[in-house]
Amino acid sequence: MKISKIIPANKVKFDCMQDISSLSSQLDSGSEKNQLKLIPQLIETGETGYQTLMAWMGNCRDRGMATIPMGKAYQILYQLGTPETKEFLAQNFPTGVIPLKSESNIDYQPLQRLLAAQDFQQADLVTIQKLCELAGESAMERKWLYFTEVASFPITDFQTIDQLWLVHSEGKFGFSVQRKIWLSLGKDFGQLWEKIDWRKGNNWTRYPNEFTWDLTAPRGHLPLSNQLRGVRVIDAIFKHPAWNQ
Repeated sequence: MKISKIIPANKVKFDCMQDISSLSSQLDSGSEKNQLKLIPQLIETGETGYQTLMAWMGNCRDRGMATIPMGKAYQILYQLGTPETKEFLAQNFPTGVIPLKSESNIDYQPLQRLLAAQDFQQADLVTIQKLCELAGESAMERKWLYFTEVASFPITDFQTIDQLWLVHSEGKFGFSVQRKIWLSLGKDFGQLWEKIDWRKGNNWTRYPNEFTWDLTAPRGHLPLSNQLRGVRVIDAIFKHPAWNQ
């Protein structure tokens, strides 16, 4: 007769604590790529994992860090929505991990909340709204931009919008991501549309159902621009001085 081995409960708890301690140590010292992999593993360990993750986020905040893994951690805790995680985020990150700076008194909190919730489709619409707010009343009424309006956008605001997209997409989305791809393709917009899946052959990707509104999308897929009016708007975005700082 086979005798099952009984593992004492305190041994299981000890092993679990060892695992969490190891994950915590790796989180502190690892690269951003590894940190992104470790954060979900900590969450899977339960309440102790949440506590460890919150302590790590607090340390990062105290050191003035606002990294892509920080955005991932915030997003997971935000979506977890327990009383404890809600209280922690409200007290320590009331407006998220990215400072919502604006030289034009624009409120970026709605965009932050949508991106933290991974509602990329609605966040894309709000991004356009915020850019139109930066451009002024005429752009807000027409709900799209002239390329001539982009150059006057404050650097601070452009960087705030871009950082929000970056930290809440594991570094996949944002104007700066699209710009890097564009530069790598010799500033060829035709190749860019193909690379980020805005066009396939001669067929433009149809809005909204043919776009991918989650992290399975190609790198640089979001946010969108009114490229169907030509390349001038996105060209002006890519040439904005915000990306030179």
